[in-house]
Amino acid sequence: MYSVYNRDKEIREAIRAGECALESLKEAQRQLNSAGSWGLVDIFGGNTISGLMKHMKVNNASRCVDDARRNLAAFRDELGDIRDIEGLNVDIDGFLTFADFFFDGFVADIFVQSKIRKGQQQVQEAIRRVEEILRSLRSYK
Repeated sequence: MYSVYNRDKEIREAIRAGECALESLKEAQRQLNSAGSWGLVDIFGGNTISGLMKHMKVNNASRCVDDARRNLAAFRDELGDIRDIEGLNVDIDGFLTFADFFFDGFVADIFVQSKIRKGQQQVQEAIRRVEEILRSLRSYK
C-alpha cells in the first residue's frame, strides 16, 4: 500500500529518537565521570575497594555506551526518514569506540584512566552533535 510522506511526523519521531539517544549518552557521561574519579583514587593511593569501584563504574559506563550506540543507530534511521532536510546525519561509527580494560598495577591504572578520558571525550562530542541536530530539527517544526 502507498503511504503519504508526513514531514512533521518524521521530524517528531526523529526528535523522540534523538532525545532517547541524548539521555543514554548523558548517562554514559555520568558513569564515565564516576569511573574517572574512582580511577584517580585508585592511581593515587587507592586500595582494593577503589579498584573494584573503578571497574564497576567502567563496566556500567561500557553498558551505557552500548545503549547509546543502539539509540544513536535508531536516531540515524529516523533522520534517514526525513527527505527534505540536509545535513542531519549521525555517524555512529565515528562515535563511541570506547573499550574497557581490566588490569592491575600503576601503569595499567594510568592506561585505564587514559581510556576513560578518551571515552569521556567521545561521549561529549556525541552529546554535542545530537544536541545540534535536535536544535535543527526543532527549528523545522
